[in-house]
Amino acid sequence: MRPIVVCHSRSTRARRRGWFTLTVVAFGLAWWLGLYLIARDPAKAVLRRTGIGLLGYAVALAADELGVAGGVRLVLLSVPALAWSGVIVLLIPGNRAAALDRWWVRGLLPLFAAAAIPVLFGAPAPTGYLLDAVVLVPLLVAVVLLPLGGRTAGPRVAARLVILAGLLFGLGAALLLLGVPGVPRALLVPAIGADLVLLGLCVAVLDAFEEGETLRADMVRSLLVSAGTAVLFGGQVALAMVLGAAGGGLSALLYGTVAAAILVQVVANPIQAAIDRLAFASSPRLSAQRAELRGVVDALPRRDVSVALASLDESEFVRLTRRALSHYGDLGKLVSSPLTGLIQIDRRLAERGAGDAPLERAAELKALLLESITRLKPKDGQFGTSEEWRYYNALYFYYVVGIRPYSVRTKRENLDETARKALSWFANQVPERTLHNWQNAAAKLVAADLRAGLPEPQQRR
Repeated sequence: MRPIVVCHSRSTRARRRGWFTLTVVAFGLAWWLGLYLIARDPAKAVLRRTGIGLLGYAVALAADELGVAGGVRLVLLSVPALAWSGVIVLLIPGNRAAALDRWWVRGLLPLFAAAAIPVLFGAPAPTGYLLDAVVLVPLLVAVVLLPLGGRTAGPRVAARLVILAGLLFGLGAALLLLGVPGVPRALLVPAIGADLVLLGLCVAVLDAFEEGETLRADMVRSLLVSAGTAVLFGGQVALAMVLGAAGGGLSALLYGTVAAAILVQVVANPIQAAIDRLAFASSPRLSAQRAELRGVVDALPRRDVSVALASLDESEFVRLTRRALSHYGDLGKLVSSPLTGLIQIDRRLAERGAGDAPLERAAELKALLLESITRLKPKDGQFGTSEEWRYYNALYFYYVVGIRPYSVRTKRENLDETARKALSWFANQVPERTLHNWQNAAAKLVAADLRAGLPEPQQRR
């Protein structure tokens, strides 16, 4: 009977090794996608929350495999569901999203913290059920409200997949957190991971659509570099485990090595920027120039060269113009704008004998935007607050001068007299929502000005 026992033992070890390998791969994929989405634009709440949900799942997956139990495990498993209720709230079309988001930030987050802290310190079971309710009920409500709010902006397939994956994720999270008997955990955990990755990809597609960018080249490059680095460094730990040095310490080291390797690759730009600020502290201009060049390198794979500007309808052209205006002060992001393909830019580059380089196109687009904004300026004086000044003020002082009237971090010491007047006027007399409406209306005028420069046959097409 001994050979049978040995074979059975080897078979069990092989299954465990296969499950462990699958877990590490799933951990790496979720960790990479979470970091990638956050790195796309940390200022965007929808990307930030999506990334946190994926990172939370990755950490929970590793903690579960390493034997972390009790309240810590339950809280870690709750983070993806909490984050995704916040993501879906932001994807709900219409004015309802803003009110729901305020409720999520000011109500749900403090409630989650109040329920999670006792669970972390080993509170009895009823507290755990309260934590489950805090994260699951808002998630399910948000998933139900998403299709009722109307069509989400972006590709229709991605919007529908968000709804489908959200429903599946909500169901899987409920089964996992509530511990329903008869449902194998070995199937639930990977299924939830698959739903999270699908949701993350859909959010990336919707964000790329909003920015007027292409996604595939940039995402594939990031994935390949991250996977190669993770295999290079994590493979050494895995080899030590295969050769017989397996143990909890090496398993934890493998997860940590994979996480660190992916982190360094995905957020290489911010890391290099921080190093430059230290290394070139005496030369901030050099640091800024290097940051600008890195931004251009990162933006090039995102530029969608397939966009035919002349065939775009008015609303789509306005959307691209609005996005370009929001990136006015960032040449790196302007590089990825489809508007760099305007025929006016071709003419201007040819007139001054400049090369057809991405930075040159971005600089010309910036100049075109400034000229269009300047045409909105009334003839009487440098600054006014009458109705005819509002569109010019909304674009020039906000994007060109760079004042942020509603931010406590706005720098006031380097502003000239006109900019100080504008800042005071915005802060004291113009509600933030009103300014946003003025900017949308002004963007339509700028878009019309840019479209007027297209050849007449192209406009008709």
